[in-house]
Amino acid sequence: MEKYLQETPIVDFDHVDIRMLVHVRGWNLLTISERIANTYNFVKDEIKFGYNARDDVSASQVLKDGYGQCNTKGSLLMALLRALKIPCRFHGFTINKSLQQGAIPNWLIPLTPQYILHSWVEVLFNGQWINLEGFILDKQYLNAIQNKFSNINGSFCGYGIATKCLVAPQVEWKETDTYIQKEGIHQDFGIFDSPDDFYKKYGVNLSGVKRMLYQFMIRHLINLNVKRLRLRRI
Repeated sequence: MEKYLQETPIVDFDHVDIRMLVHVRGWNLLTISERIANTYNFVKDEIKFGYNARDDVSASQVLKDGYGQCNTKGSLLMALLRALKIPCRFHGFTINKSLQQGAIPNWLIPLTPQYILHSWVEVLFNGQWINLEGFILDKQYLNAIQNKFSNINGSFCGYGIATKCLVAPQVEWKETDTYIQKEGIHQDFGIFDSPDDFYKKYGVNLSGVKRMLYQFMIRHLINLNVKRLRLRRI
């Protein structure tokens, strides 16, 4: 299990800000299930859904940003779990960009790859690996989308969501798998010890001019759109 507890440049759990967060919240004093629940809920709801500069930013940078998406929030969750001596690992995929429509304005969709790198975190609990993906969307954002589409009771794809049940998706920690984008998965790349290993093999979502445009302009427009959705202004 040692490889699932190691620090990496991305999973930088020895960073002072991450250590301080763990100490202030008192997470070390909790049971294993409570540690997972509290770190999971922190990443899910206190780190807002949004788009960072790139997928491979460090966990401490995600904490500083205060927002993230599947890959970046996953890195922070892994850092918090490993800081608490809880083994965890990275599972990489691609998802169809159709589930991002709405969160990403329609006029920006042509600039995105057809299949976007995606991931979830697997945590070892009671001798079993549990899939954690339901932390991607904060409660306020998810509630806003549920209210916007209150006429839909079943499957839904869009606005950062791909689920069989929009009304009651599997997003709460109940000592079992959680999901919010699972139904949009296109390709399974398998399990990795860390996000660092995955990005070393598969790279990140954008490169060249598109990456620069995304980092310095496009993501800010997307984040503004997400903020408006969260506040139900559109």
